Amino acid sequence: MPDTVNRFLGDTPGRTLVKLIVVCLLVGFVLAFFGYTPDNIIGSLRYHFYDLWYNGFAALGKVGNYLLLGAIVVIPLFIIIRLMSFRR
Repeated sequence: MPDTVNRFLGDTPGRTLVKLIVVCLLVGFVLAFFGYTPDNIIGSLRYHFYDLWYNGFAALGKVGNYLLLGAIVVIPLFIIIRLMSFRR
């Protein structure tokens, strides 16, 4: 079991934890230098998903409008054609 964990992590758990802490500190310093904060990043992600959600449903609404617009023309023509071919 420990060999499986070491293989999964790429090293021992302690050394992997130290490496992750060092990398997190370096990335944190760089992001702080450019003015990013955790709230800023989380807010941006939240806004992105909200925007994707609402624009996705807006696109579906437009598809629904196109469907209804086409149905106003196609369905009556289909019924007329079927009625004309039914009389033969």
